[in-house]
Amino acid sequence: MRVCRILPKLLLLLIGVVGSQGCSSVAAWERGNLAKKEMALDPNPNLSHIRDHIFTSREASQGGRANSGGGCGCN
Repeated sequence: MRVCRILPKLLLLLIGVVGSQGCSSVAAWERGNLAKKEMALDPNPNLSHIRDHIFTSREASQGGRANSGGGCGCN
């Protein structure tokens, strides 16, 4: 019976501790490392855009992405 009362409190405490880790701040000297090109979600956006364009023009008949066009590569 005691375990039934303690378990929800421990679970709530664990969720609170894990959730608070996302609220940590970044020190000024660490921001330079995060601003590097390698740390970006998309390190080469121009190449990704070209690849997405080629993919959508080839796969448009299968519902590729948001662009329209034929499967032949012509838009």
